[in-house]
Amino acid sequence: ALLEQLKPGGRLVMPVGPEQGQLLTVIDKDSVGQLKTRKIIPVRFSRLETV
Repeated sequence: ALLEQLKPGGRLVMPVGPEQGQLLTVIDKDSVGQLKTRKIIPVRFSRLETV
């Protein structure tokens, strides 16, 4: 759903992978709608907790 919402020329940066460890991933959509994915660095994001 997120990739369909990304406009041509847009960039999405997000952690991808299981909760134990993800890869910070950059996805660019070019002017004709083609996607290019780059895995940047290992990261570990915590889930936000509500009180």
